[in-house]
Amino acid sequence: MKPVLELVNIEKYYGGKSSVTKAIDDISFSVVNGEFIGVMGPSGSGKTTLLNVIATIDQVSAGHIYIDGQDITEMRSKEIAAFRRKNLGFVFQDFNLLDTLTIQENIALALTINNYEPSLINEMVLKIAIKLGIDELLNKYPYEVSGGQKQRVACARAVVTTPKLILADEPTGALDSKSAQMLLETISDLNKTLETTILMVTHDAFAASYCKRILFIKDGTMFTEMIKGDQTRKQFFNQILDTIALLGGDVGGVR
Repeated sequence: MKPVLELVNIEKYYGGKSSVTKAIDDISFSVVNGEFIGVMGPSGSGKTTLLNVIATIDQVSAGHIYIDGQDITEMRSKEIAAFRRKNLGFVFQDFNLLDTLTIQENIALALTINNYEPSLINEMVLKIAIKLGIDELLNKYPYEVSGGQKQRVACARAVVTTPKLILADEPTGALDSKSAQMLLETISDLNKTLETTILMVTHDAFAASYCKRILFIKDGTMFTEMIKGDQTRKQFFNQILDTIALLGGDVGGVR
């Protein structure tokens, strides 16, 4: 199966000749269609830098990143902007919704930017809103709904254009435990029913237990990977905790 995402020997350096920090050191891996991948590691391990270079927010110092077969490391800035709009969806910890727009308008914005036909936009927004259980919120504004509802709106905005890859950066970080669990079940359901390909960076072992595979990073390099397989989520969660203990990093989301 052709990978949706493929990283080949990527490296990322910061600083000059006198002081160089190697944030990513020769990392390679691939993600196929329909996978739900978690990326974990201690603070300063390079996981956020890794997400940023995949998201085209930052550039690698060496190596190549392919998304749907296209080498984003060889693209010009204008090409990257257009590619990002059409192929990537984002879910951030702080929601990134516009308070001056309704929930419907926030979701529709992704479609409008990509020049979808106006006649299709309302239909597509309503369809994904029903799927995520937020259709009754469409006429409200972000400041009128809860944090968990805001994050489901952010998920709707991310998937409504059916991007090749969803990138989630600590999506449960600003939520209470109940809202976090509801969101994770929503993301997992999107992965299963729509075959949405998701890469999620998290420090939270509980959140990571919803993934099908986890990549552990330490000091900018690949430490190990873990596949859920036939394990229950509880068994996978305990295995994640054991691996984090080996990493020597912080453990979040012990529930």
